[in-house]
Amino acid sequence: MSAPFPKFGTDGIRGVANETLTPHVAMVLGMSAAYVLGRHSSERHFLVGRDTRLSGLMLLAGLNAGLSSMGAIPISIGVIPTPAVARLTLRHKAVSGVVISASHNPYEDNGIKFFGNDGRKLSDEVEEEIENAMSQWETLPRPSAANIGVPRQDESMREEYLELLLSTADFSLKGLRIVLDCANGAAYDIAPKLFSELGADVCVIHHEPDGVNINLDCGSTHPAHLCQKTKEFGADAGLAFDGDCDRVMMCDENGDIVDGDKMMAICALNMKKRSVLNPAAVVATVMSNAGLEVALNNADIQLIRTDVGDRYVAEEMHRIHALIGGEQSGHILLPNLTPTGDGMVTGLQILKVMRNEGKPLSELASVVRTCPQLLKNVRVKDRLAWKSDPVIQKAISDARSKLTRPEWLSVRPSGTEPLVRVMAQDTDAERVEEVVHSLCDLIRATA
Repeated sequence: MSAPFPKFGTDGIRGVANETLTPHVAMVLGMSAAYVLGRHSSERHFLVGRDTRLSGLMLLAGLNAGLSSMGAIPISIGVIPTPAVARLTLRHKAVSGVVISASHNPYEDNGIKFFGNDGRKLSDEVEEEIENAMSQWETLPRPSAANIGVPRQDESMREEYLELLLSTADFSLKGLRIVLDCANGAAYDIAPKLFSELGADVCVIHHEPDGVNINLDCGSTHPAHLCQKTKEFGADAGLAFDGDCDRVMMCDENGDIVDGDKMMAICALNMKKRSVLNPAAVVATVMSNAGLEVALNNADIQLIRTDVGDRYVAEEMHRIHALIGGEQSGHILLPNLTPTGDGMVTGLQILKVMRNEGKPLSELASVVRTCPQLLKNVRVKDRLAWKSDPVIQKAISDARSKLTRPEWLSVRPSGTEPLVRVMAQDTDAERVEEVVHSLCDLIRATA
């Protein structure tokens, strides 16, 4: 009996390339997605982009085979950032956009994620339909003869995406010195072009992908080299993208990190000042630092928290029509500019605020005073058992009452491993450590 197909996670289907995520899986996924998404559309085109991983072309071949076997027409647009696929899908009215990427993961991993024709990630319900179709892929009705799809290639859309990026920047970067860390990923050539065309003096690092060096000691998850280079270059700011460029981590002129929380605060406060933040709210996850909440509340801006994952942030933003939201990791959502997180768009908006307010990034970021925050993982036999344990539930309730705000404690299961994650934050470091350690000890002993 063959192994079961991998399931959708919070960001598509991921796995180790050629082990859990094989060309066969890609083919079956392509067939199933074409079947489910194509039923409600007269359009046949799927836009397919990828990052620089060695396994990208292998999985592309399998995906194209699956899509075309169901009558879809996959258009490969080459190595390109994930947000480009979302924007171009919306612009060209394609059935779907597909990205072959594992974002910030190491090169041996890969993934396949889909956007709907609205440029947004698929709903849980649609992903479940695709999973169900995968389980019966051999019996899916397939076209024949002239109705079979023929894969195409159109890498000119990369230039089209660059023009879309430039259209979000109604200002010049002339006089600014910037360091870009492209993570040897999908933005390796587009990012330097963008910031140079806007007039910045640009120093680029980690922009020579070889298939195996994507995210390797570089990019948004490893920004140490960016911080060092920013100081050496005398830059006004540094920007580190991840492998598919849907997120960015920044550093100021002193080489100090400016994370997603600080970027959200900088943008939201500037929007409030310009009277364009309506509603006066920012949507972030439970992982965002309490310092962000304090900074926003001081400006009469509400922070609304969701479960971890940018899709949950996006859903809440859509529900309340919020204009900004995101994650501490630098995945920022600005729906008036782009339908999904875009590291380059985010970076441009921060640079725009610097230019408009005439302030260095360090001063803008200082509005968020980072509070003590501690996250610990507890390995358990059953990652859900603690939810029904009255002793643990009472301890969680008691712990919440010890913190300044009850929502500053998060207890949640891992999505894939037998782990319970306990995170607390507050203005007092000792209180945070006491709450986290005592809860972890209890969960370890009883769950």
